[in-house]
Amino acid sequence: MASPKTIEIVKATVPVLEEHGTAITTVFYQNMFDEHPELLDIFNETNQKLGRQQTALAMTVLAAAKHLENLATLLPQVTQISHKHRALQILPEHYPIVGKHLLGAIKQVLGEAANDDIIDAWTEAYDEIADVFIQLEKGMYEQEMWQGFVPFTVTEKVAVATDIAAFTVVPADTDAENTQNIDLSKLTLTAGQYITVKTDPKDSDHLALRHYSLCSTNTDKGIQFAVRRDNRNEHHGLVSNHLHDDLEVGDTVLLSAPAGDFALNQDLVKQNEIPIVFISAGVGVTPILSMLEAQVTANPQRPIVWVYACQNEQHHAFDSQVNQLLESATTLEKHVFYFESGQILDEAWLANLPMPADIYVCGSMPFMESIIDGLMRLDHGLDSVHYEPFGPKMSLELS
Repeated sequence: MASPKTIEIVKATVPVLEEHGTAITTVFYQNMFDEHPELLDIFNETNQKLGRQQTALAMTVLAAAKHLENLATLLPQVTQISHKHRALQILPEHYPIVGKHLLGAIKQVLGEAANDDIIDAWTEAYDEIADVFIQLEKGMYEQEMWQGFVPFTVTEKVAVATDIAAFTVVPADTDAENTQNIDLSKLTLTAGQYITVKTDPKDSDHLALRHYSLCSTNTDKGIQFAVRRDNRNEHHGLVSNHLHDDLEVGDTVLLSAPAGDFALNQDLVKQNEIPIVFISAGVGVTPILSMLEAQVTANPQRPIVWVYACQNEQHHAFDSQVNQLLESATTLEKHVFYFESGQILDEAWLANLPMPADIYVCGSMPFMESIIDGLMRLDHGLDSVHYEPFGPKMSLELS
């Protein structure tokens, strides 16, 4: 544990971090990438451009400063981040690089206010925080289903909505680098997990890694995941467009092992007293679909409330697959909202949900913020609301 003096100094910097946190993390990323451009092969360029990564890191640093004397308080958040790190293959040797540039950014932004005592305290604090991540991720690496990024062959590519393609892949039967003996029949996938794709898009000077949720835990045909083409709000999704336009059946793609802590509460799956509520929007249905499959397979008698929102009927993803699974449910409510038709999924409608309920939510960042804020105001506790946003998880502020 950090020394009492370090804890005192670091906690005293909380107001400064609240004021300048995002400025510090913005400078941090700029300086780190200038000195280590190879790390641009790991970090999500879109999240950088939109400021999501800077905000997420600022919130993580702020939370660590507030709880330095008892970092175990942050274990759920640290675990979420560590899953992402393991999926991206962040290694112990990366942490000194991050530490150097984070401390440098604090000094650069705060100037003379960042005296030697503050820098020394934050150096000790960072080492403490980094060790928590390294130790937790060590266990995750030991348990990963395969090591590093492994080549898989695309065996199926299906349009499941206007802008969403579902891919099925199997281990590549080649002599390519890092090919490993992966037996699909022995993989135990968890509903809600994601795989990470490593690509080399022709429109980029760097490799690009992205997380995509599993559509199913059934591996009879292979590993299944879905990708939405991201061309909204004048943004051209580097990886999503590459996968839609350039990755075809027979091609090879690199994947790291499934990761993630977005999972069903197994204590409730087999009981029928507390309904399960699935709320998703757009491609956010992907992990929710795998959870629906797991729930009806384990216990179709449990009451299910299915809630899905998207732009219109053409953007309605996995509709036939969902309907087929819902046919197994004994007690069911199904609600679909098409935004173009003026059908709004808002707090007023959320008031119709049963309480208590076991709730799983996934969608875009604005959708997530709206739904979770509404559920909190309706007194659904954080313990009963589970979520997986498409973006840095710490950038969702939950009250």
